[in-house]
Amino acid sequence: MTETTTSRPAPTAVAPPLLGGLGLFTVLLAAALPLVDFFIVNVALPTIGHDLSASEAVLELVVAGYGLAYAVLLVLGGRLGDLFGRRRLFLGGMAAFGLTSLACGLAPTAWTLVAARVAQGAASAAMLPQVLATIQAATAGPRRAKAMGLYGATAGLSMVAGQILGGILVAADIAGTGWRSVFLVNVPVVIAGLVLAARAVPETRSQRPEPVDGPGTVLLALSLLALLAPLTEGRAAGWPLWTWLSLAAFPLLAAAFYAVERRADRQGRTPLVPPSLFQLVSLRRGLVLIVPFSVGFSGFMFVIAVALQRGAGLGPVRAGLALAPMAVVFFCVSLAGPRLVARYGTRVVTAGAVIQGLGVALMVLAVRGSWPDLGLVELLPGAAVAGAGQALQLPVVFRIILSEVPPARAGVGGGVMITAQQSSLALGVATLGTLFLSLVSSLGMRDALVTTLLVQLAGIALTGLLSVRLPRTIG
Repeated sequence: MTETTTSRPAPTAVAPPLLGGLGLFTVLLAAALPLVDFFIVNVALPTIGHDLSASEAVLELVVAGYGLAYAVLLVLGGRLGDLFGRRRLFLGGMAAFGLTSLACGLAPTAWTLVAARVAQGAASAAMLPQVLATIQAATAGPRRAKAMGLYGATAGLSMVAGQILGGILVAADIAGTGWRSVFLVNVPVVIAGLVLAARAVPETRSQRPEPVDGPGTVLLALSLLALLAPLTEGRAAGWPLWTWLSLAAFPLLAAAFYAVERRADRQGRTPLVPPSLFQLVSLRRGLVLIVPFSVGFSGFMFVIAVALQRGAGLGPVRAGLALAPMAVVFFCVSLAGPRLVARYGTRVVTAGAVIQGLGVALMVLAVRGSWPDLGLVELLPGAAVAGAGQALQLPVVFRIILSEVPPARAGVGGGVMITAQQSSLALGVATLGTLFLSLVSSLGMRDALVTTLLVQLAGIALTGLLSVRLPRTIG
């Protein structure tokens, strides 16, 4: 009699979720919305101030309230996605972004608009970290490289296109909405995005989710507020005592945040921002580089918008379209980025810094030689060259920062990167914008613009030097 044995089939590994082409388009659409909204308001502020009888300090809050809420809550948004599911947070954040955009567009008073902008920033912080985390968790190999390249191209293009779109919408005055259209335009885009996301964005989450780090969340929020609030509001408010006390508190709060996070990391818990994450050389060095790049990018966008409208006398449309060559060249060159990186490695970033510096130098010459007759034709060579240089840096640096982050920490890694970028964007407007506006009264608009562009050139030189220390290849 033969004895038969039955064996259980070996368990099959569950295939990771895949992000298809439609899903990638959907998350990139969501990635564009918060960045467009950060810059779209620049050219609409004069109209908002006139329509709502808002002071300069309140108008600063329309910009700063959004940026502060966005920057402060980004890492928390990434952690919540790891914990509850990134698709769920993505859908919720996108729906909230649409509702808060509607509230901004219908705001009856300036302070109502400020409150709606703060809520809009919080919604962005819930939505955007899920984009990078989903790309990290649902793509691999060449597909991930392509997706990250497209993310970087989308981010850079959105920052320039936001300002152009803002000028066109304000001037178009669609159905008499005026400045309100810069917010209301988000609503149909969000509705389409929600329909696409429900069909095409896969659900991903951390395999071992950790609870929210309460003390770390509070200390990070206080640290960023202590730094960004006085820098963004100080000039308009006349630098009262609270701004200096807040800046003095920043290093103390930052040190307390680091101590709390390091202790949680050593005890085996997962803090909001794990210090062990910074042991990844690619992430650490990439974050250091993204700061001066983003400071210079946002500072330039703000300063050139003010200079072209107040100094050169251009309307919002012509002021926005003067940057169109930068946007077009940025997009075209960024598409070639993955092939260039595959051939030359991260030295592409160094070359990009050199090219961007050349473009800004050409713009300095244009300002000195053509002021105040400055517009699309005069700025075209410099803007196009600078856009090419930026395209060789931003998408590649994004890939470098996240290249070694494990999928389980994709939300945290993406949140940390976007927080560094967003905080730096706010710093750029605060520092270079304040420098420019403070120099106008003594030097005049032309020389103030030239001086600010030369300061940006120094920042570009710094990014070039920092890029030499990047890993030669991207994992």
